[in-house]
Amino acid sequence: MRAIKNAFILLITLLSYQFSVAQINPLEKVSWKFSVEQNGCEAYVIGTAAIVNHWHVYAAHLPEGSFALPTEMNLEKSDKYEIVGKLQEPKPEKIYDEILNEDLFLHSGMVTFKQKINILSDKDFTLKGSYTFQTCDDIQCLPPFDDVFEVKIKACNKEENNNSDEMSFVLNETDNIDSTEEQSVAKVTENKKETTNKLTDKSLITIFFLAFLSGFAALLTPCVFPMIPMTVSFFTKQSKTRAAGIRNAIIYGISIIVIYVLLGTIITAIFGSDALNALSTNVYFNIFFFLLLIVFAVSFLGAFEIVLPSSWVNKADSASNRGGLIGIFFMAFTLALVSFSCTGPIVGTLLVQSASIGGMAPFVGMLGFSLALALPFGLFAAFPGWMNSLPKSGGWLNTVKVVLGFLELALAFKFLSNADLVMDWHLLEREVFLAIWIGVFGVLAMYLFGLIKLPHDSPMQNLSVGRTLFGTLVVIFVIYLIPGLWGAPLKLISGFPPPMEYSESPRGFGNNSSTVDYIEGTHVGPQGIPAFLDIEEGLAYAKKVGKPVFLDFTGKACVNCRRMEEGVWGEPGVIEILKNDVVLVSLYVDDKRDLPEDEQFEVEENGKTIKITTIGKKWSHYQSSKYKVNTQPYYLILDENGNEVGNGSADYENHGNVDAFKKWLEEGLDLYKTP
Repeated sequence: MRAIKNAFILLITLLSYQFSVAQINPLEKVSWKFSVEQNGCEAYVIGTAAIVNHWHVYAAHLPEGSFALPTEMNLEKSDKYEIVGKLQEPKPEKIYDEILNEDLFLHSGMVTFKQKINILSDKDFTLKGSYTFQTCDDIQCLPPFDDVFEVKIKACNKEENNNSDEMSFVLNETDNIDSTEEQSVAKVTENKKETTNKLTDKSLITIFFLAFLSGFAALLTPCVFPMIPMTVSFFTKQSKTRAAGIRNAIIYGISIIVIYVLLGTIITAIFGSDALNALSTNVYFNIFFFLLLIVFAVSFLGAFEIVLPSSWVNKADSASNRGGLIGIFFMAFTLALVSFSCTGPIVGTLLVQSASIGGMAPFVGMLGFSLALALPFGLFAAFPGWMNSLPKSGGWLNTVKVVLGFLELALAFKFLSNADLVMDWHLLEREVFLAIWIGVFGVLAMYLFGLIKLPHDSPMQNLSVGRTLFGTLVVIFVIYLIPGLWGAPLKLISGFPPPMEYSESPRGFGNNSSTVDYIEGTHVGPQGIPAFLDIEEGLAYAKKVGKPVFLDFTGKACVNCRRMEEGVWGEPGVIEILKNDVVLVSLYVDDKRDLPEDEQFEVEENGKTIKITTIGKKWSHYQSSKYKVNTQPYYLILDENGNEVGNGSADYENHGNVDAFKKWLEEGLDLYKTP
């Protein structure tokens, strides 16, 4: 019966070809490239098929009795090499065909087939082979197509120990390459760039709102707050009409925005967008940022004032008397200079945070900060009655400044922690970091409740309701931090302290038993999961145990990586998958340890030759060259041959909650298990 069905389908197919208006060449829909990936006496013959949109080819390994024509890549028999194993392919897409009444296994887009060989010849030679495929869309199938190919193989020199990062790629001169493949590759690259751009856009939005809040914090400092009613009153009284006063106040606010945005633009222009991002993970600059924030914090606490040269202020003040737009601009410039002792530390901290994002972040950060700073001047000039609701200047302004000083002090240790993590010094492990924060916020609570006083504090008879409530919140936060010394996850501040595995007791206080069995070649990763630190070792183990690889591009100083590991990985439904169903491979792109000299290599990037000398640079180059992205965290599910299973990538921005991440993991497992 099945033979009759197949004959009938074949007859219909032949008739459709007979009455086609024009015969389509299958190579117009699928273009092929053949190459060799060789490491000493082992090599992979690789066939890469670039398939146009809405078309597909069938998998190489199909169920017995399937009507579909499998894709084949056959090598001629020769005594110069031996074939090892079967043809390797990525996990195919599985769909059910109602007409054929069977499951079909398909590949679309860009697909790579690999055949491993052991080279036996001590001389270079040409390997010959053939390939066969059939391509279809949702309406029709083109006739099966077969052709031959040739690739150059280098001699087997058993004395050489070539590094796998320096594999040679030799292409056949008559490879069937056309613009179709180039367009497919370009599309894949464009999609990944689009994903990266989306992540960057979200980061810029975050820095804008943080900067906006920082601008409001600066408004409440003793250098800026008293200037609001004075400046608005000046414009409304000196202007001939109310409209002119409002206009001048708005110009004044715009001038403030221009001054601070210009500062952000200059910072970006001097360092460059890529350099700012590189600085954020640089050990020396993290230490510099730590010292800088310590200075800012001590200044806010009242030890000294950070002021600019008085000559700068005098010249700006003189220029403000000119009148007109220039005079108003220099009035704004004078405000920026006079208030520097209060706004300088906030602006400096904001620029440091912007450096961790790079690109236009300093520009966007200064825009948000200056907008919040300038907004009150325009609003109060338009609605002078609102100023009656403003609290009077007084000692509370210095309290705001001191609170900001304590926050700067706590944040400073995050940058020192980044340097410690990257260099593996273990000077600031999780317990020490938390002890410092408990101390800082504990002293802040004592200050808010009036138990200690600082140099510029005014006499205080009673605690205000607001100060009491805020002090109570700080005490609650300190109590929340304390269990972290004994291994509590502290999800509210995930990403700020060092990860759990970077502590004196990685498995928690008093817990001497491992949650999972030890695996040779691994280290204790997030949530106590054994993690391989090398992709080849992880793939070898995955092949041995028959599990997919969970590839984790991460960084020791990556805040969002810690948030995922501490806030998502350990949740029910996720932790079970990560512990039992996948092999974790964590590649740290900021690992500063040197590669052995025989494993160091050079690459071409943006027209420059760069030498890869550290483990972190190796994995950073691997991620950017293979997957066309350089953001972390970046997750992939791979089969035991290193091919993506087809569920795409995951990241913090789009999978930063348990449900989304769990769904992505389950989709990857389902695709891996599909035969």
